[in-house]
Amino acid sequence: MLAKRRLSKSMDDDVVNAKDQSRAKKSKIGGGKRTSVEEGEVDDDTVFVQLLKIAGVILKYGNQPNKLTIDQALFQKKLYQALRKHSRYPGVVQEFISGMELYVEDRDKFRSCLFPCGQSQEGELSNTINYQESLIKLLLGIEILQPPVMNMLFEKIPEFMYEGVPEDGINIPRLIINQFKWLDRIVDSKDLTSKVMQLISVAPLEIQRDIITSLPEILEDPQHNEIAKELNSLLQQKTYLTVPILDALSSLNLCTELLVEVRHSVMSTLSAVKIDDLPVVVKFILHAVTAVDATEVIKELRKNLELESCVLPCQLQPNQDKQNKSVMGTSVNRENSSHDCVAIMFDVIKGAVRFQKVTAEAWIKAIESVDSAAEHKVIDLLVLLILHTAGTSNSKKQVEKLLRSKIRFGHIRDQLLQAVFRSHALVIREYFSSVLSLAQTLLRSPDMSVVFFGSQMYKHAFMMFDSYCQQEVVGALVTHVCSGFTAEVDISLDVLTDLVSQSSSMAAYAVFVKGILDYMENLSPQHIRKLFFILSTLAFNRGQESSHIQDDLHIVIRKQLSSTVSKYKRIGIIGAVMIVGSMACNRIKIDPCSSDLSAMSKESFRQATALIELVRTCIEHSPEAASLYCDEMANLVQKGDLDPQVQELIGRSVLDNFQEDFVIDLIPEIDNKYLLPLKCMYNLDEEESEGGIVINLLPLLSNSLSITGFDGKCAKQGTKKCVSPVSLASFFRLLRLCEEVQHNGNLEEIDALLGCPLYLTNLELVEKVESLSKQERELLCSLLFHALNWFREIVNGFCKQQDTEMKGKVLLRLQNITQLQGLLEKCLAATPGYVPPLANFDSEITEMPPTVAPVAAAKKGNKDLKNKKKQKSEGSKNSSVDSSQTEDHAEGSQMQTENTQGKETNEEGKVFVNLANYRAYFRELDVDVFFVLHSGLVTKSQLDTELDTEVVQLGSAELVFLLEDLSRKLDYMLLANATKKVLFLKVLMAENNGVVDVLRDVKEQQRLAACYQLLLQILNTFFAWSGFAQNENRKLLKSAIGVLANRLKAGDGELGMEELFRQTFRYLQNFQSTVPTCASAVTLTQLLIVISSRSSVSQCKEKIASIARGFLCQSWVLPTGEKEKGNKYNEALEILLCIYLKHTDDVFKSVEEIAGVGVPELLNSTKDGNSLTFPTLTRQTFLVFYRVMMRELDASVKEIPAGTQSDSPEVQVEKLLRWNLAVRDFHILVNLVKVFDSRPVLGVCLKHGRLFVESFLKQGMPLLDFSFKKHQDDVQSLLKTLQLSTRQLHHMCGHSKINQDTNLTNHVPWLKKLLELFVYRVKAMLTINKCQEAFWLGNLKNRDLQGEEILTQKSEEESGGDEESQLSEDDEEEKMEEEEVDGCESDTRKATRDDEDSDSD
Repeated sequence: MLAKRRLSKSMDDDVVNAKDQSRAKKSKIGGGKRTSVEEGEVDDDTVFVQLLKIAGVILKYGNQPNKLTIDQALFQKKLYQALRKHSRYPGVVQEFISGMELYVEDRDKFRSCLFPCGQSQEGELSNTINYQESLIKLLLGIEILQPPVMNMLFEKIPEFMYEGVPEDGINIPRLIINQFKWLDRIVDSKDLTSKVMQLISVAPLEIQRDIITSLPEILEDPQHNEIAKELNSLLQQKTYLTVPILDALSSLNLCTELLVEVRHSVMSTLSAVKIDDLPVVVKFILHAVTAVDATEVIKELRKNLELESCVLPCQLQPNQDKQNKSVMGTSVNRENSSHDCVAIMFDVIKGAVRFQKVTAEAWIKAIESVDSAAEHKVIDLLVLLILHTAGTSNSKKQVEKLLRSKIRFGHIRDQLLQAVFRSHALVIREYFSSVLSLAQTLLRSPDMSVVFFGSQMYKHAFMMFDSYCQQEVVGALVTHVCSGFTAEVDISLDVLTDLVSQSSSMAAYAVFVKGILDYMENLSPQHIRKLFFILSTLAFNRGQESSHIQDDLHIVIRKQLSSTVSKYKRIGIIGAVMIVGSMACNRIKIDPCSSDLSAMSKESFRQATALIELVRTCIEHSPEAASLYCDEMANLVQKGDLDPQVQELIGRSVLDNFQEDFVIDLIPEIDNKYLLPLKCMYNLDEEESEGGIVINLLPLLSNSLSITGFDGKCAKQGTKKCVSPVSLASFFRLLRLCEEVQHNGNLEEIDALLGCPLYLTNLELVEKVESLSKQERELLCSLLFHALNWFREIVNGFCKQQDTEMKGKVLLRLQNITQLQGLLEKCLAATPGYVPPLANFDSEITEMPPTVAPVAAAKKGNKDLKNKKKQKSEGSKNSSVDSSQTEDHAEGSQMQTENTQGKETNEEGKVFVNLANYRAYFRELDVDVFFVLHSGLVTKSQLDTELDTEVVQLGSAELVFLLEDLSRKLDYMLLANATKKVLFLKVLMAENNGVVDVLRDVKEQQRLAACYQLLLQILNTFFAWSGFAQNENRKLLKSAIGVLANRLKAGDGELGMEELFRQTFRYLQNFQSTVPTCASAVTLTQLLIVISSRSSVSQCKEKIASIARGFLCQSWVLPTGEKEKGNKYNEALEILLCIYLKHTDDVFKSVEEIAGVGVPELLNSTKDGNSLTFPTLTRQTFLVFYRVMMRELDASVKEIPAGTQSDSPEVQVEKLLRWNLAVRDFHILVNLVKVFDSRPVLGVCLKHGRLFVESFLKQGMPLLDFSFKKHQDDVQSLLKTLQLSTRQLHHMCGHSKINQDTNLTNHVPWLKKLLELFVYRVKAMLTINKCQEAFWLGNLKNRDLQGEEILTQKSEEESGGDEESQLSEDDEEEKMEEEEVDGCESDTRKATRDDEDSDSD
């Protein structure tokens, strides 16, 4: 122990000692230059000198160390004996001290006494000890000398406290303090403690720090608690001493209570601690953590630790540009110091979580307990990275699971991630491996919000870290792309696209991205499109650094274009168009502020045009390839970023080709040489028939089929290109977009195409389609498909034109679409096995379309079309959200059954066709089409007089058509561009004039009801978008809410968000009286719930409950006069009832009202009658009501807290009252089985009855244990009521066994076990309350639902062997059951009267 203390002491003074010993040796060597006085020994007659000399210490002059001639312990023993045996003892002690005080008045002599003694060559020193203590330290080891020597030292310290740094650089106060360390024994510890604290209170800062940090080495253990209290008090007063105080406290042996008190004090000052002191403070807090209080301590530490203040120098840095360089240098140093301190602090946390499992678990629990995004801090993400880095594989999985959960619920968002990377990039760099690992894990999640967060981690890591990390990020993203998982590939390419667009550093890693070309076989068209955009941008727009991949791209494109396989040719076309877009990019338009950009060079123009010509040459014999080229080029043109030269070249070429291939002059008399009679149809410019134009549809289609047959492939015919109507819509789209770009959106140059007719056939053939041959039917179907796609693109092109005549013609084209769709359904129904022509060309449709059959058919071409959809939505390339073709068959069928447009049946029961299954073969409507909703009514006076029509309006059929498409688009784009969603909403709600007020017939009413439902569904989908939870979308949400709020009350000024939500809620609430169907009522209620969830308005819950109850109390009648019924109606009722019971103030009272009022009314009505209070409650819907009431009753009792002994009387009464209401409701519902004894009702009762009894045993019985003595009557009444229910459940178990119904008997074992457990639990409750004599147990006989005894073999043999008490019980039971039946019929809320005393069966 002595050696250990000396070793520690030597570590404190080794530097000073080394210097002095060196000086002593030098003085010996150069002794010839000194006087004899300086070299000699101190020799006088003072008691101090003489006794030291006798004991074995020779005092020296000057800088020479005092010599110790004997062992230290022997010296102390000799001196002690010399003093004790001296004739003048104890006075000699004072003489000794006085002599010492006189001796040390000289600074050099005092310093020598503080330095270690030198060794004597002739002394009796021990061979094992090489280090000598100072003379003062040796004297402090003698008990009779310790107190006066300490007093002398404390008096000497003030002499040197305020002197500056002496010439010799020796800090005398520090040497004095070192003398007190590691003493073997302290005579008066309390006095020493008092003097030390007094010295601390008056000493300068540096000496205060030295004293405080030395306290653990000075004081003995019994004084640790006392000094800790003093230090704790000092910590509150002088925060600048935080570091030395905590350093000292960490080394003190403190009791638990004091440690907790000190920790609380430290925690309270945490927010005021300097950044430099944070590591020490955090280290102390984590050092003092125990398993008992770890979670609480970490939560408090997390709460008080504000890392946001640590970035202050970094934030102030930009404002210091005008200051001088010295000030700037100081600020930079301070910033670096802040980062260093934060990094050290996290190293402390890392060490704590690595070596203390309880600390790691506490951090997990602390972060997990935060339940809102506003409460999460920067430290949360940083600690999760630390836990992931320092933890085991299990803890890493735990961190990944927690992070996914937090992201999924919106608690950790991208804003927090940005703050972490922006403020503490240097710290996070140390944990880059965990950042990369977490990003990889998150990117593979099925949840899109988690995937997005992972992608942001990749982006920030690339932007903020060094080249090594950037290379690792790119490598990881390339690995994701090559993984083959669609979602993973999609988001990885999006990240690479953003990095290429935002950072020039990506050019250095082009070779990594180029490697993806080897894996194109597994990429979908939209992925190939993104890949070539990335590569072409790197190759042509990032200077010379990545231009080396240009040749590789050209080689790949030429190889793919020359392939005869359609899949590879598609890759070549897509890649070529992307390369043209990068080569011909108008950089001046993209970045007009840059002065370094110039127009497209001649060489670039030559390369771009050469590539375009190459593509045209490769596609001229394939209509599908030509159509894909037009669609891809249209997407490129639509962006508006092409160089004017290339733009003009493309526009001129497509105009010439379109006129040459698809448009001919209108001829009055036509020779009919085709399979179907030729007829000019749908001409909106009848007066201009002479000299007009016509779309040559039927002739082109017939010629194409005559060459290729009906297999859809066009063979080469020398140099003659193949013209097919398959390309018609695609060519027009490219033509229209070129005209828009060249004429700023004006299409007057091609407006003749809007009203021009088509060469079709006599559509009266549709009525006798079954009499046509197979080829004629297929030709007719193809003709209708091409006509529909032509009109769809026409509407896409002219929907935004402001000319009144054009608006009217667009509305007429919408009418043409709805009419043709009806005709097409009839033709398809008569043409089984028909494969429609393609309308989207970037993927292959490998499946056959659904066969026309009464049953639901397989979904057609969904996968291929989905790729097309994503292509259109990703870059606003088509301004269209291609969702309508990605919906599943079930949803499409549901939509079509709700209106009459989606299917056709005839009186003979023939098959019908659902066009929703053929969406893959229709051109997609652009988002801009919904501007048509602005048109309203276009009367004859508004139109050009030459347009012969009375009124052109958006009818119900057209409105359903548009709203169905809008709904599908919105459902698909839940995570897409939010700007388009607001466009949807503004277009949708801007006008009311599109719906006709007069309901002409049943079919019209059905269509308008479908419009109503679709409008509500669109709004509900829109406002339920999870993206509105992000801060950057709050303005978007406010503008969207404002559209609805201003319709109720146009605000003069700008309203706050809460007021906008309140007005929107009131506006939508007004529609509750006009909803036409129960499904619309459900959607409206769900919309109101979504609106209320976005705000903090407290009254919304009550209003929603009232609205839902109103819908339940309403009789829903179809336009035909019949009441609504069926599975969908029952599903809607179930949702409404669930909403009502979840939002009502008191679930138990609401259930009692339905079961106690509504059901008796139903029982008293006719067979087809309903409840007067709740008209939706009928015998057909009783199961729905019963199931929901039982389910919500179970859920509600689970929310009643279990009773505890510490509950106040008021809380006990409140809980007991709620359980009484719940048991009474349960009794009513169970007794209803006697009247409604169908198998589904019995199943619901057995299932939820078991759950109710289980909840009562877990949460209700503990309450009765503590409430029985004070509320005996209430408890007894509650148990009696519940006993009647359990007896009925017992009868139901017997009924299930007799009927041998497997679905029912599956519940019996668990239920019987709970019923038995209930009996013994009641007995235990009575025993706890010393009333066990009130309990007696008997056996129940098996009875059926009506109370009739079920005779078994054993019961028949026992004719009279029952005990009297048992007979009495059975008689009493029958009496009780009779009362129950009577009570159910008269008043189901009636409780049972006098029964057995606390009898539990």
